[in-house]
Amino acid sequence: MLEKEIWGNTLQNWGISILFVIGAILVIKLISLFNKKIIKNFTRKTSNRLDDIIYDAIESPVLFAVALLGMWIAIHRLAAHDNVVVAINAAYKILVVLNMTWFFVRLVNSLLEVYWINRSDNSQRTQKHTNRMMPVIKRTVLVVIWIIGIVMALSNVGVNISALLGTLGIGGIAFALAAQDTIKNIFGAFTIFADRPFSIGDVVRIDSFEGTIVDVGARSTKMRTYDKRIITFPNYKIADASIVNISAEPMRRVVTKLGLVYNTTPEKMAEAMDILRDMPSKVEYVSSKDLKANFSDFADSALIITFTYFIEKKGDISATVSNVNMEILTSFNKAGLSFAFPSQTLYVEKGDSPAQEIFS
Repeated sequence: MLEKEIWGNTLQNWGISILFVIGAILVIKLISLFNKKIIKNFTRKTSNRLDDIIYDAIESPVLFAVALLGMWIAIHRLAAHDNVVVAINAAYKILVVLNMTWFFVRLVNSLLEVYWINRSDNSQRTQKHTNRMMPVIKRTVLVVIWIIGIVMALSNVGVNISALLGTLGIGGIAFALAAQDTIKNIFGAFTIFADRPFSIGDVVRIDSFEGTIVDVGARSTKMRTYDKRIITFPNYKIADASIVNISAEPMRRVVTKLGLVYNTTPEKMAEAMDILRDMPSKVEYVSSKDLKANFSDFADSALIITFTYFIEKKGDISATVSNVNMEILTSFNKAGLSFAFPSQTLYVEKGDSPAQEIFS
C-alpha cells in the first residue's frame, strides 16, 4: 500500500513529507514556548531596551523561517518536473529575502518607536509635533526598506534589475511630473519636522499671517488666526517662507511713544521718565530688564518720550499692555503732566501793528 504512487510519488514519500511539515509546526510551537518562558522573561529583566526590541523584531521572522525550511525540505523530497522544481526554488529564495526584509522592517519600526518617538527628553509640545509627523516618516522609511528587499529578492532569481529599474524610472518620471506638488509638500513636511521652526500650539507669523498652529500634515499646515479662521498653507510654501515663532520669544518687547505739551519743564520731564522707569514695581509681568525711558524727540506739537519695556512670557500680552497704559494715565494725571495733542501757532499781521499770536 505504501508503494502506491500518487502524482509520481509513493504514499510513503508523501507521508514522510507531511511528517516534515508537522515537525516544523512542532518546532515552531517549542520555539515559541521557549521564547515566552525563558528568553522573554530574561529580556524583560534587563535595563537595556535594545534586547527587547531585537526579541520582538526577530521572533515572528524566525518562526516563519522554520516553517519555510520545513516546507522546502518536504517539497524537495518529492519527485517533480524540472520546471516545478525551478519555480519552487525561486519562490523559496524570494520568500527568504522577504522574510529578512520583514525582520528589518520590524526592527526599524521598533527603534523609531522607542528611541525617537518616546524619548524622555521630548517636551510635551515636541512630543505632540513628533506624533503628528512620525506616521509620514515611518511610512517613508518602511516603504524604502521594502523596495530594497523586493529588488534584492528579484535579483536573486535572475530578474534583470537594470531593465526593471529603467522601466520604473520612466514611469517614475511621469509620476513625478504629475504629482510634483504633492512630492514638494511631502518634502516640505520633512523640512518642517527636521528644522522644527514651530510645534503644534505655537503662535507664529508666516509672511503676513499670524495665528496658532493647529495641525501639521503630510500635505499642508493649518493655522487658526485671531479671528478664528483656519488658513491652510502648502508645506512647500512653509519651507520657503519667513517664519516668526512668537511663542518661542522669552519676552515681548513693547515700544510706546508719549507726547507731552511743550510747556513741560525739564523737572517735570525727568519726573515723567522716573514714573515710567518705576513701572515694573507697579504692574505685574513687566520686566525690569532692559527697560528704557528716554526723552527722544522734539516733535511738531509735543515733547516725545520713548518708553521701551518687556513683558514676561507668563504674562498676558494684551492685559499687561492695558495695565501699563492705565498706570501711565493715572500717574501722569496725579503728577500734573499733560499729554499733547496736534496744535499750531499762527502769526497774523494787521496793518502797522505788530504780529499777534493766535493759537489753534
